[in-house]
Amino acid sequence: MSTETTPSTPFADSPVKSVDRALTILSILAREGETSLSRMARELGVHKSTVGRLVGTLVRHDLVEAPDGSGGYRLGVGCLRLAGATATRLDLSVEAQPVCDELSAEIGETTTVAVTRDGVAINVCQSEGSSTVAMRNWIGQHTALHATSNGKVLLAHLPEEERTALLGAGLTGFTEHTLICPEALAEELHSIRSQGWAFAVEEFEEGLNAVAAPVFDHSGRVVAGISVAGPSYRLPPARLPLVRESVIRAAGALSRRLGYRGNPITEQ
Repeated sequence: MSTETTPSTPFADSPVKSVDRALTILSILAREGETSLSRMARELGVHKSTVGRLVGTLVRHDLVEAPDGSGGYRLGVGCLRLAGATATRLDLSVEAQPVCDELSAEIGETTTVAVTRDGVAINVCQSEGSSTVAMRNWIGQHTALHATSNGKVLLAHLPEEERTALLGAGLTGFTEHTLICPEALAEELHSIRSQGWAFAVEEFEEGLNAVAAPVFDHSGRVVAGISVAGPSYRLPPARLPLVRESVIRAAGALSRRLGYRGNPITEQ
């Protein structure tokens, strides 16, 4: 008898197998639209009660909706939320790449685009400039909101309640230049919202400076930050105001690609 139908087999009841079956259930519902526990159990080759437990978990996470009449189980609104989040990030990456490439070519340094998730900045797009000696892949890397230029842009535009909670949770000092005083950082974030750009001078890594500006979507919401970063000997503090103008223009170009029709610099 196969492991699929032997309840006493450890692998059959393992968490990995349960995840595999749950994902298969989602695939079945995506294909069928609606179906019953019995039909899903037959396709999976397991007892109906096993499918019932898995479907119950998926229902609690809104990934599956229970029958409301004569129909069967179907995909839930949670799947739409996941698909929407994925589509947004993929679309942003696609739209951001040519803007990053152009900005890196102009400045000669690394350009990144970052979004915020769960209190950190996540880099979703990158382009290397001509001055870069060795490529460092930032895509997918998590960085602190309070210690990077992109992170500060994102932190500055979070809802006030969320921003206050993050400032009050304790700020990690990565270098001697990291701003870890909540009151001082709050003042800087206010300035960032007013001036439309942010900078970080050796705050996340020694010898690394960066400038960033906010990216807006069609609704006027800040959805990302775009930054230029480079070693302090090529991108010293005195050069940051010059680079700033190019970063702001790039942020505006990317915002327009996302459907924004306002002026990112004056957006509060």
